[in-house]
Amino acid sequence: MTSPDEDEAKLESAASGGENKAEYVRDVFSRIAPRYDLLNHLLSFNIDKAWRRKAIAELDIARNPRGRYLDLCAGTLDVTAALTKSTGFSGSVVSLDFAEPMLRAGRSKVANQRVDLVTGDALQLPIVTSSIAGAIVAFGIRNVADLDAGLKEVYRVLAPGARFVILEFSTPRSTVVNTGYQLYFRHVLPAIGGLISGHRTAYRYLPRSVANFPVTEDLARRMRAAGFDDVRWRSITMGVAAIHVGVKRPL
Repeated sequence: MTSPDEDEAKLESAASGGENKAEYVRDVFSRIAPRYDLLNHLLSFNIDKAWRRKAIAELDIARNPRGRYLDLCAGTLDVTAALTKSTGFSGSVVSLDFAEPMLRAGRSKVANQRVDLVTGDALQLPIVTSSIAGAIVAFGIRNVADLDAGLKEVYRVLAPGARFVILEFSTPRSTVVNTGYQLYFRHVLPAIGGLISGHRTAYRYLPRSVANFPVTEDLARRMRAAGFDDVRWRSITMGVAAIHVGVKRPL
């Protein structure tokens, strides 16, 4: 049992990209997995479901409805489940996450679907180069220990012309909106999350990891540096979140 001061030090180090980030993320998400879905929908007022639908639409699966898709940092499989139910989809999904308890908590959502649940590292994807028809990550890319290496690894496994879609929290540009957002994000959300999850730092990690994550323009720049073409992004819900899209260069 660690002390509050030790927990705080681990939290700050992980949120700012310290050496313990991978270990911290795996431990935290493994421990909060049983309450993760409840808290996600409660703390986002169910807006997260609409955000995921918008992100999945950006994959444009009509281009290759029979392809094999990657749900990176798949968590409890909300994105995977929604993807398999998309109109016209007849392909398969590789759902990968660092924390096996998260995948286990969500597997009932994808029963009888063509889904491979994989416990693995986003920096070392166990996937053949240029074999994936499209990839998506929802609220997980900021948890990857090395963002630039993670972007390059996704680029490696995508087929030429395939899309990569990132859905992630961002910081609102409006001073008025951001003031209310920060009040909720830094004080209300951690208090409710800690109470229901039983983990005293997990939901304090969330706002701090967002604060340390690249702003929208910088994330787009880093996607281009990883090789992606046609990179674009848009803010949603007054800038609370953003969707980035990039394409692997065609042959």
